[in-house]
Amino acid sequence: MSKIFIVDNKIKNFNKKIIVPGDKSLSIRWVLFASLSNGISKAQNLLMSEDVLAALNAIKKLGIKVKIKKNEVEVHGKGLNGYKYSRKLIINAENSGTLGRLILGILINTPYPIKIIGDKSLSNRDFKRVTDPLSRFGAKFKLRNNKNLPVTILGSEHLNPITYNEEKGSAQCKSSVILGAMKVNGTSFIKAKKSRNHTELLCKYLKLPIYVKTKKNYDEITVKKVNKIKPFNYSIPSDISSSAFFIVLTALSENSKLTIKNVNINPSRTGVVTILKKMGVRIILKNKKIYKGEIKSDILVRSTKKLRAINCPTKLNSGAIDEFLVIFLVAAKAKGISYFKDLSELNQKESPRLKWAKKILNELGIKTITTNNSIKIFGNPNQSIKKKIIIKNYMKDHRVFMTSVIAGLSFGGKWNIHDSDSINTSFPNFLNIINKLKNEEKK
Repeated sequence: MSKIFIVDNKIKNFNKKIIVPGDKSLSIRWVLFASLSNGISKAQNLLMSEDVLAALNAIKKLGIKVKIKKNEVEVHGKGLNGYKYSRKLIINAENSGTLGRLILGILINTPYPIKIIGDKSLSNRDFKRVTDPLSRFGAKFKLRNNKNLPVTILGSEHLNPITYNEEKGSAQCKSSVILGAMKVNGTSFIKAKKSRNHTELLCKYLKLPIYVKTKKNYDEITVKKVNKIKPFNYSIPSDISSSAFFIVLTALSENSKLTIKNVNINPSRTGVVTILKKMGVRIILKNKKIYKGEIKSDILVRSTKKLRAINCPTKLNSGAIDEFLVIFLVAAKAKGISYFKDLSELNQKESPRLKWAKKILNELGIKTITTNNSIKIFGNPNQSIKKKIIIKNYMKDHRVFMTSVIAGLSFGGKWNIHDSDSINTSFPNFLNIINKLKNEEKK
């Protein structure tokens, strides 16, 4: 039975400091790289969500020992070729596109067929975009409908280096190819449209033979065979995608102030901050520090009365692709017409998010004009609602759920939001933090 979360009042003013969980992208990458290292790696503040637990379960199925302690996770890596492959092995990526796509790159030398499965949402996403380049190394793939999960991979002992042009701005595709190229004799070349660069930064920190030349609109990445990865410890910074919901909630609330501690502000991920500041949101980044190639900072946000519409530069899209749903709520309160385009990648996520953006905004009484890759939002700074709204059948997309909660707390109305357990994939304690803020009325 669907678990329903009810929002029936706007949030009151608050003044709070919070900590959001560890960055999901970094958490999954740490799990995979630690499993390929020669020795014991340890992580603190690892995001213990369903997506990351699926990654831990995946490496356990491949013969890697994992110890989960109260405040720390250990992975006992066995080297780049240390996985234990067995016949009829099935790995469940659950809801995680990052896990499902990246692990295929690691498995390109499996001597036995391995089947990758996922939940209903992940099974509808495009995996051909990653199996096509990986097949050029020499691995073989069988996909449902030549596109979807389940996908079966059979590796090869005779892998060839490749040249690959990544044109979609997908960090998952780029990272999967990097991981595959690490196992190949010779040098592979990747020309990649700008996207998240966590994999490249981690490779640089680990001193692996992966080299990046940064151009204006793309990166040139050279990958040579990796012989050994040293075990490494990692204290995962907090997730900016999770932080975005509270940044927007604060901006749209009255007389409120929020500090989010120790957040990963990797420049390839801070599109949300850049966009919101252009729209007038009062955001200050404090206590910046470099940590193992990443940049982390405290984020200070204040309520914002005068929000501006934006014609969003497309160069900011890849750095905010997971945050657009909640950014659109700010556009709904801004004065003027906001325009966001070239967003076809939004429909490659857990649900067709542009369609859900239109639905949520229209429920708020906000006029929109949408195409399959763009949206115009006719903002109304005075918009407030009192009607009942039901949100359901959204393929349990965690960001649709969380955006709906923020919409209810910011605009009013009575919201019945189904499938509250959807947040377990990325942000299990989201509602706990919401409830803390709801119960905190500033004196």
